Amino acid sequence: MDDRPLILTLRLDPASQERFDALRRAHFPSGRNHLAAHVTLFHALPAVHADDVRADLAEATGRAPFAVEVAGLRSLGRGVAYVLRSPELDALRAALAGRWRPWLTPQDAQRFSAHVTVQNKVAPDAARALLDALTAEFVPGTARAEGLDLWRYAGGPWEFDGGYGFRPGPPD
Repeated sequence: MDDRPLILTLRLDPASQERFDALRRAHFPSGRNHLAAHVTLFHALPAVHADDVRADLAEATGRAPFAVEVAGLRSLGRGVAYVLRSPELDALRAALAGRWRPWLTPQDAQRFSAHVTVQNKVAPDAARALLDALTAEFVPGTARAEGLDLWRYAGGPWEFDGGYGFRPGPPD
């Protein structure tokens, strides 16, 4: 059995993904940038529950895609992230957290704050300079949540485990 922890991310529309990927490539230290830009919903779900997680994701994605507001920027101290807001995302994440509560790590059990990190692991003054530059040109926008992606932690890079696209469920 593969005992590597599972990571769950939100899948964004291709144009939004490419925009965040370009920002991450430009501003994340290249020697430490092993991942595409991402919105982490859960950082370390136990592999022993992989079948339950997959079943829950198949059920949770029986809904239409939805809008996610790109609402601003925030400092991470040694990096910068775009703040995302969506009542639908918050409700989806809370429902999954409720199902998985007994196995959540302290990090995954804490309050959720959706974001995309485009810079991390830099000196605080470099992070502040980027935050100021990005804030000066920031225009609020909207991304589209298109699904959920499950990954296995591979010691730096992640290994894709499966994708779950949002789709409208059967009519009531």
